[in-house]
Amino acid sequence: MPKPTDTKLKALLAPSQRIFVQGSCNEPTGVLAALQEIALPEGLRFMQFPIAGYNSTDFTAWNATAQLTTFFMAPHLRQADPARLHFLPMQMRWIYDYIGANTDVALVQVAKDSQGVVRFGPNVDFTATAIASAKVVIAELNHAIVAPLGAPKVELTSFDLVIESERVPPYPAAMEVDAVATTIGHSVADLVPDGACLQTGIGAIPAAILAALTNKNDLGWHGGLVDDGVLALIRNGNITGACKPVDTGLHITGMALGSQALHQALAERDDVKFVGANVTHEVSAMAQQDHFVSVNSAVEVDLFGQVNAEVAGGRQISGTGGSVDFMRGAKASRSGRSVVAMNATARGGSLSRIVPKVELVTALRTDVDTVVTEFGVAELKDKPVHARAQALIAIAAPEFRDTLREQMPR
Repeated sequence: MPKPTDTKLKALLAPSQRIFVQGSCNEPTGVLAALQEIALPEGLRFMQFPIAGYNSTDFTAWNATAQLTTFFMAPHLRQADPARLHFLPMQMRWIYDYIGANTDVALVQVAKDSQGVVRFGPNVDFTATAIASAKVVIAELNHAIVAPLGAPKVELTSFDLVIESERVPPYPAAMEVDAVATTIGHSVADLVPDGACLQTGIGAIPAAILAALTNKNDLGWHGGLVDDGVLALIRNGNITGACKPVDTGLHITGMALGSQALHQALAERDDVKFVGANVTHEVSAMAQQDHFVSVNSAVEVDLFGQVNAEVAGGRQISGTGGSVDFMRGAKASRSGRSVVAMNATARGGSLSRIVPKVELVTALRTDVDTVVTEFGVAELKDKPVHARAQALIAIAAPEFRDTLREQMPR
């Protein structure tokens, strides 16, 4: 005999529906498990922004007609059916609008906060726009997590179906920071003035940058994510938000990625405010913050200053993401700075990541002010083409510099 949940799920689904699935740390895995227990309609079109280490579902494997539109090529999708996997290169801000125009069913996760109030979180980047567009919203109420106090409230009665669960989310291991990342971190930290408003990404270099900021005062935060390094600076009094002209005293984020201790702390803090990508990645919002410093990574940077952040060896390895949104937000900010920080080499030092021409352009040469490697800082802003190339060669690994000089733009 079918379970009541199975019957209700089937009644809410129809062929060819466009289904948004929350990703990263707030994936409704209990709802996904329930969906795998029923016969799905033909031609369902799933959408997700997955993050490695958090999401591992290949929706094309669910049946012979299921499709997936992804905005990020996480490793688990390498085995997906290429005929039914659709990578969509799009910046985070515009993914928000795309989802808002293309969602029939939204699958989301909610939890109770420490006071028993139901909230979204700890990832709300596309939640509001998906729900506003969807004709059907299915929610997982996960009792294994405590929602952040700074996440939006929601009424359970607003959902078409609520599936309760107690599923512990993934908590990744702490990022290992080596000597090279530490060197880069200190170089980037030297570029950050007191009172600046910051954004960084995920990885060893962002972790090293945050660890090097403990001598700074009254920093602000406006980014796509907060992690353990950001929380440490908030607790230490380095990030206060006191100098922010808007959202003063608040730390703006779309999601939290980090340890269980991070999530436990956010369950007791209402100064870390969770908002959608229409705010976190909106250039006009960043432009209101003075001294906005955006720090992003890259696969490679060429001698023109163009950035490839998503393709290696002819293969899509990540996505466009939010880096260009933040770069342009920094350019729009008074005294802002757009920084790309990366190792000078890859594959054990056998390849230079400063190259004559990038394989694919994620960010334009006009988007980047500063490039940092373990060999120094290249200031590109207001420099002509030849001088930009010289500055970039100077921070390449020494063994590659002569070859790069031979291929300088004229």
